[in-house]
Amino acid sequence: MSVEARCEARRSEDGGEQADGCAGRGFITELRQALEEAGDPARAEQQRAYLKSEMAMYGVGVPDTRRLAQRIAAAHSDVWAEAATWEVALRRLWDGAARREERYAALAVIRAKLSATHAGRMESLTLYEHFLRTGQWWDLVDETSHAVGLVVREHPAAAARMRVWATDPDMWVRRSAILCQLQHKADTDLDLLTNVIEVQPGGPGVLHPQGHRLGAARLRAHGRRLGAHLRQAHPNLSPLSRREALKRL
Repeated sequence: MSVEARCEARRSEDGGEQADGCAGRGFITELRQALEEAGDPARAEQQRAYLKSEMAMYGVGVPDTRRLAQRIAAAHSDVWAEAATWEVALRRLWDGAARREERYAALAVIRAKLSATHAGRMESLTLYEHFLRTGQWWDLVDETSHAVGLVVREHPAAAARMRVWATDPDMWVRRSAILCQLQHKADTDLDLLTNVIEVQPGGPGVLHPQGHRLGAARLRAHGRRLGAHLRQAHPNLSPLSRREALKRL
């Protein structure tokens, strides 16, 4: 009996996709079909060239990929009900991705309301770290960093983990330790942000490999927050001193 047939039999017996390691197979199959139908081969080649991606692409834009992934995921609600099957399905989609948009889709599911009870768990950092270490490029790492930020926002203990990540040999893990608070705005832990930037080898250039303008823009956003933090924490600091403190940002 094929893997698919065994999964179908177990779903019939147990009333859902939660059974064993079959979690998410139906969702993934439907997602791939939808992405294939929506794809544009010419756009796919343009996207690959822009991203310098060795992985093939369907040629579906990120907003459309998110909409497709979240719509199809909503039709497979049993997959996301428990943290264990949620993680198994996302890891299966990510690790088995034949085209880059499938990884974008995994990250879109994490953004969705159906992930609200799981995405911010401390335990989810293990999954996100796996995404960082296997994604290894700014588009995947930066979006994963927003998921990391959900954990950092909900669990003060996650700050210690970010300080460890900030000195990791993997530059993409270090990058995430810095970027994870980008959406926190007024809730940004400025001490943590300062710490994870200060320990970077050669300064915070890790944020924009090859001078990528997106990384530079995000770094400037953090720079503004740090500038405000310096003005508040050190009101007697001269403007020149503040500029010197921030010039590498």
